[in-house]
Amino acid sequence: MTMQSALEPLRLRRVFGSFPTGVTVVAALVDGKPTGLAANSFVSVSLDPPMVSLCVAHTSTTWPTLRRAGRLGVSVLGAHQEQAGRQLSARDVDRFAALDWRTSPDGAVLLEGSSAWLDCSIEREIPAGDHDIILLRVHDLDADESVQPLVFHGSTYRSLAL
Repeated sequence: MTMQSALEPLRLRRVFGSFPTGVTVVAALVDGKPTGLAANSFVSVSLDPPMVSLCVAHTSTTWPTLRRAGRLGVSVLGAHQEQAGRQLSARDVDRFAALDWRTSPDGAVLLEGSSAWLDCSIEREIPAGDHDIILLRVHDLDADESVQPLVFHGSTYRSLAL
């Protein structure tokens, strides 16, 4: 096996997908309406100062609009929010139709019923291959430990077996 064949995009996607992740929604009010996207490349970065990061593909048509917002809401989806994850991943649909959401005083959009939420601002964008790493400063956050998380693994939404 050559190195070239080992790094083919479909194989990369399959192997990267073997690592289970949570599912987040990153959203804000932009021009008076909710704008957002689903992201599973979310990770905590620092406690002091409080920071998290996510990765956004250069092909995203939502990110150029979303990045104009002063504050971004990050909602960690619960197991019961699989449909919201699908809806917020779709193209050419009203991503917020029939979803319950609220805004922070600074315009971050947060989904009701999520297992956790964070109110953030963009600290820095770092080019990384075909994605950008978005470093976010956390201004406020909370979690509901009674809400089980939604997990993405093997290109499929799953819930944790308890």
